Amino acid sequence: MTWYETIIAAHTAVTDAVSHTARLKSERYFVWQEDGSNALSADNGHAEGAVTGTTDLFTKLEFDPWVGALGESLSAHGIAWALSSVQYEEDTGFYHYEWAWEVA
Repeated sequence: MTWYETIIAAHTAVTDAVSHTARLKSERYFVWQEDGSNALSADNGHAEGAVTGTTDLFTKLEFDPWVGALGESLSAHGIAWALSSVQYEEDTGFYHYEWAWEVA
């Protein structure tokens, strides 16, 4: 399985309301995007490679169960992750959660 198939599988295990980079017109959805790589060099070359990225959850639910479900799904798919930010966006009424992740 490629890195992006792994990321998609981890998200769709929680919901099919997910998009790559595009913001959806819904009251509850994930958006994910890769933002770099993390390569391990050895013997004058790349020995291992990983892709880093972020996932954002936009939700109108104050205590959304998708928050815990995504963390469990990322872990179950072997993806290293951290919840890096939680915000309430007053202008839209959305709670905005952001995870940073890394997948090989």
